[in-house]
Amino acid sequence: MAKLTDLAIKAHTTLLDISKHFDFLGPLALRLYLVPIFWMAGTKKWGSMEDTIAWFGNPDWGLGLPLPGLMAYLATFTEIFGAVFLLLGFAVRWISIPLMFTMLVAAVTVHWQNGWLAIAEGSGFFASDRTIGAIDRLDRAKSILQEHGNYSWLTENGSLVILNNGIEFATTYFIMLLVLLFTGSGKASLDHFIKQRFMVNAQ
Repeated sequence: MAKLTDLAIKAHTTLLDISKHFDFLGPLALRLYLVPIFWMAGTKKWGSMEDTIAWFGNPDWGLGLPLPGLMAYLATFTEIFGAVFLLLGFAVRWISIPLMFTMLVAAVTVHWQNGWLAIAEGSGFFASDRTIGAIDRLDRAKSILQEHGNYSWLTENGSLVILNNGIEFATTYFIMLLVLLFTGSGKASLDHFIKQRFMVNAQ
C-alpha cells in the first residue's frame, strides 16, 4: 500500500513538473482573448472622436463625465495601445492597470444600472424586472418576424437576443486583467524575452 502511495505521489509530481513547460498557455490565452476586444473598442472611439467626446460629456444621453475630451482620448489610447501591448506581451502588468480602470469606469457609468446580465434572460438568479420584460418583448418581436418575414433566414447565423448591457462583460474583462496583473504575460511574450536577455545578464 505504501509503495502504491509513493508511486501515486511520484506520478502526480511528475505530471505537475511536465505541465510547467506549458504554463505560458494560460496568460497567452488571456492576452489573445482580450486583444480584439480592446482593439475594436479603441478604434471605434478613434474613428468618431467628436461623437465619443460628446458621449463622454453629455449628462442627458451620455456619461456626463468631467473633462470629456481628455477622458475620451485617454480611454481611446489606453484601449488601442493596450491591445497592441497585450498582443506583444509587452509591459502587460503595467498596461493592465489603466485597462482595469477603464473597465471599472465602464461598469459603473454605463452598465451598472442594467444589472449583471449582458444578454437579457427571463429567468434565473440574476434575472431582473428589466430582463424579464425584455423576454416578453423578444417573444413579441419573434412572432412578428415569423409572421411577416423570412424568420429562418434571419436566424440562420444566430438566435435573436436582446442586449441587456449589464456589467457581466466588463467584470469578466476586469478579472482577466487582474489575473494578468499578478501573473504577468507568461513566457510567450516580449516581457519574458527582455527579462531573460537583459535583466538576467545584468545580475
